[in-house]
Amino acid sequence: MFATMNSSEIKATNGKTIPGANRILWVLTFINLFNFLDRYVLSAVLGPIKSDLHIENDADMGRMATAFMLGYFLTSPLFGYLGDRFSRKKLMAIGVVGWSLGTCLTGYAQGFGFMIFCRIVVGLGEASFGAIGPAVLSDAFAADKRNKAITIYSLAIPVGAALGFALGGIIAAQLGWRSAFYLAGLPGFFLAALLYFIPEPTRGQSDESPVVHEKITLKKLKTLLKNREYLFVNFGYIFYTFAMGAFSFWGPEFLRRVHKMDLADASLFLGPTLIFGGIVGTLIGGYFANRWRKKYASGYSRLLVISVLCAVPFSFVSFLTDNTLLSMVCIAISLIFLFQSTGPISTVIVESVSPNMRASAMAICIFMIHAFGDLWSPELVGRVSDHFNNNLRLGMLILPGAFILAGFFWYLLVKEQDAKASNELG
Repeated sequence: MFATMNSSEIKATNGKTIPGANRILWVLTFINLFNFLDRYVLSAVLGPIKSDLHIENDADMGRMATAFMLGYFLTSPLFGYLGDRFSRKKLMAIGVVGWSLGTCLTGYAQGFGFMIFCRIVVGLGEASFGAIGPAVLSDAFAADKRNKAITIYSLAIPVGAALGFALGGIIAAQLGWRSAFYLAGLPGFFLAALLYFIPEPTRGQSDESPVVHEKITLKKLKTLLKNREYLFVNFGYIFYTFAMGAFSFWGPEFLRRVHKMDLADASLFLGPTLIFGGIVGTLIGGYFANRWRKKYASGYSRLLVISVLCAVPFSFVSFLTDNTLLSMVCIAISLIFLFQSTGPISTVIVESVSPNMRASAMAICIFMIHAFGDLWSPELVGRVSDHFNNNLRLGMLILPGAFILAGFFWYLLVKEQDAKASNELG
């Protein structure tokens, strides 16, 4: 079923973008859009689910996000390992079918326990695609076009999340929350077939120097623990994901509960705001990251630091103010800054390791950011809210502090990359 590679093999590469690379990019981007659409439908319908399934508190609601992350991050290393050894198109197709099935089953759930199971299934499916997709793009595009391609691929994150918020709220208001999951999940079964119409690049095909394909072992994976560049980008990513995951889960409910917006209005605000802020932010981030990379070895990382720290004051105001309009404006500005990092993060990760370890490195990154980031942040926000008499505002104030910590580790990444470049020149 799967094609394997020899334990040690050297292949010549030409450093050029492969034929069919653009087709790979657009297919993976389109599928990635549904990846995030299916993930965020849940956030748009928390209120109806809580009422219909008789869930008593916010901590239990947050546990549904935790369940998704358990399925997602626990299996990411496995899919990364398989992605460095077997046919990546087939592994991604299995993942798309898996998360689509889990999404449809979420709409069928009759109790809290089965709902938890369904969210784990969604996480299992998304783990395969999330670990392998960026590695495939890295092998399809030459180094000078790689960040641009990953930036385009990353545009699907805000657009897909926005559609999940907006469509989830609209469909739930008209047809009920169960229909929102059915209509979101069904297209995935057809999307999986698109993967069979794209070429599959060999590992390291677009890199400039010959690539040594060696069997990935635990010993080789342990070398990542000594890779300071890889560790710093991931430590920052952990805190970034902690905050973004909690906001994505609780955002619509925050507007509904604190600012008294109804479910449809909250979803319709966050949907277009995510699309606008995500697209504008991602494109701005990709543009400046590419410009700064031409001047500094740490160009991508500098963008990460500046963008996340610029978002901090706006995020604080958005959660503290009682003025609904001001809160909405600050949320929009924060998202523009925060989404500037989506492309450069993935680019730094895949370029910090050898080509034959990219899928594994991406998978371990997914494991880290979810195991220590948004696995528990939605539930933590819910527990703080419960502790202070259902005060969701206080729970959300945890998030700007996490952005500050992300900026600190990405600053260390800048220093590491600059020192590395200086030593190579010396």
